[in-house]
Amino acid sequence: MATSMLRIPPPQELFRPLVVPERLLLGPGPSNVPPRILAASGRQLLGHLHPEVQQVMDDIKAGIQYAFQTQNRLTLAVSGTGHCAMEAALLNLLEQGDTALVGVNGVWGQRAADMSRRLGANVHELLKPPGEYFTLSEIEEVSAGRGAGRWARVSLGDSHLPLCFTQGLVQHKPSVLFITHGESSTGVLQSLEGLGDLCHRHGCLLLVDGVASVGGVPIFMDEQGIDALYAGAQKVLNAPPGSSPISFSERAREKMLRRKTKPRSFYLDMDWLAGYWCCYGERRSYHHTAPINNFFSLREGLAILAEMGLESSWERHRANCAKLCQGLRDLGLELFVKEEVARLPTITTIKVPEGYDWKEITAFIMDKHGIEIAGGLGPSEGKVLRIGLMGGNSTSGNVDRVLRALRDALGHCRRSKL
Repeated sequence: MATSMLRIPPPQELFRPLVVPERLLLGPGPSNVPPRILAASGRQLLGHLHPEVQQVMDDIKAGIQYAFQTQNRLTLAVSGTGHCAMEAALLNLLEQGDTALVGVNGVWGQRAADMSRRLGANVHELLKPPGEYFTLSEIEEVSAGRGAGRWARVSLGDSHLPLCFTQGLVQHKPSVLFITHGESSTGVLQSLEGLGDLCHRHGCLLLVDGVASVGGVPIFMDEQGIDALYAGAQKVLNAPPGSSPISFSERAREKMLRRKTKPRSFYLDMDWLAGYWCCYGERRSYHHTAPINNFFSLREGLAILAEMGLESSWERHRANCAKLCQGLRDLGLELFVKEEVARLPTITTIKVPEGYDWKEITAFIMDKHGIEIAGGLGPSEGKVLRIGLMGGNSTSGNVDRVLRALRDALGHCRRSKL
C-alpha cells in the first residue's frame, strides 16, 4: 500500500560515488583540515553523555581557556558555526529595550547590528570605511566631526551613510559594545588595548568577535577586560566548521542573571548550556545532542595549538603575513589596509587591480592552480581580493604557491585583454 503511493523516485545523483576535489584553501575560511584532525572526526560515534565524550568536552573547555587566555568558568563550545556564536553572545547579553553600540567597519558589524535589532535592542552604529579601525576616543565620544557640524560620508555596501550619525559611549550609554577584532571581510585588525577598561568605566560590557583572529593574533581576554569572546573552529584551529568556542566573564554572567526575560532561544540559552558543559561543577544536565565528532575535531585543533604554543603560533602568522605582503608589493599590487599595525595576519586584503575582473582572477587560480582565494564580502565586495593563511595553512611554502598563482593569473588576465 505504502509503496504504491511513492511519487518521487530515488535521485540518480545519489547512486554516484561522492567526489571531493583536493584544493588548497587560502580564502578567509574554512581552512584545510590536517590529517590528525581528519582522523579525529572519522572516529566511531559515541553517545553525547558517555563519560569519554564528557572528558572531551572538559578538554575543549581547558583548550579554549588557553586560546582565549581566560579563567572564565562560563567557557564552552556552541554547537554551530561562528554566526551561531555571534547570535549566542548577543541574545544572552541583550534583551528588549537594551542599548547596544556596534562598531561597523565591515560585514560582521553589519550582521551584529542586524541580529541585535531582531532581539529588540536599541542599536546605534559607529561607522568607519572598510579598511579602517576605531580609536578609543571615537568609541567613547563621536566618530567624526564632533562639535563642527560636519557630516563625513562613508560607503558601506550599496548605502552611503554619515560617519558621524551616531555618538559613542558617552552619548548612548549602551549596555553592550560589539567590536570585531579580526574583520575578515576587509583584513583589518582592531586594537583592543584599553577598550575593556573604557567600557567598564561607562558601565558597558565588551563583546568581541574573534573568529578570524583567535590563535593567530595576540588576544588576552582577562587582561584586556573582554566580557564576551567567541571564535570559530574552521579558521586558525583548522577543524571543520560546526562548533564555536565562546566565553563570558563573571561581569557578563551577572548581567545574564539579572535578565527580566529568558533568552529568546532555548538552544543557545547559556544557563542551559552552562549546565550541559558542567561549567560550575554541578551535575551535568542534558540540553541537546551535540555534534560529537565535530567536538573530537575541535579538541584536536585546540591540542595542536597548545602543543605549538600561542606565542609560536602568533609569530608564525606574523612572519608569513609579512612575507606575503612583501611578495604582493613586488607583484605591483596594492595592500587594502594602509597601516601595517592594522593588518590582520590571518587574512590579507589587496585592492583589485585597475582594469581587472576579480572573478576572473579567482577562477583562474582555482582552475589552474587548485588554490582558493576570495573576493570581498559585504562592503568590500568588488574592491578586494582576500588571501587567508591560518593555522597549518600559514606556511612559507603556501606563501610562495599563492604568489606564483597570482603572478600567473595576472599575466593570463592581461593577455586576455590584448
